Amino acid sequence: MSAEKLSFEDFQPGRRFALGPKLVIAEEIIEFASEFDPQPMHLDEAAGRASILGGLAASGWHTSSMFMRMMADSYVLHSLCEGAPGVDLMEWRKPVLAGDTLSGHSTVLEARPMRSRAGMGIVKFRHEVGNQRGELVCVSENSVMIRMRPTSELSA
Repeated sequence: MSAEKLSFEDFQPGRRFALGPKLVIAEEIIEFASEFDPQPMHLDEAAGRASILGGLAASGWHTSSMFMRMMADSYVLHSLCEGAPGVDLMEWRKPVLAGDTLSGHSTVLEARPMRSRAGMGIVKFRHEVGNQRGELVCVSENSVMIRMRPTSELSA
């Protein structure tokens, strides 16, 4: 990818961005859970195996955080992103277990200029993240505000 950042105009409907891979490490699961979601199945392998999750499992919020990092590395940090107004959908479909490798993609669903802010557009994405077994573990949809290219670049 060039040093030039992606602008609103680069996010056409149908464009896909690869996410990951991200190896999920037991110590990271425990560290995240210790601070943010200290339930037994996120803190202890035996408790995780005894639960319906089947092993030491990442919190759904940890899964979302890992997914956010994959988005940041894939395209957010390489774009003129100005943040997001919220999340429309976040589903945790399958447990994410220690040793899993996550990967997936973000697909642009729609892109439109903002009426309330000149030089900015809204890009809506659908994100799908799966594990190494091809199981879908997380699905999300959200919109992101992305700056447009300056008009001097568009006319050049």
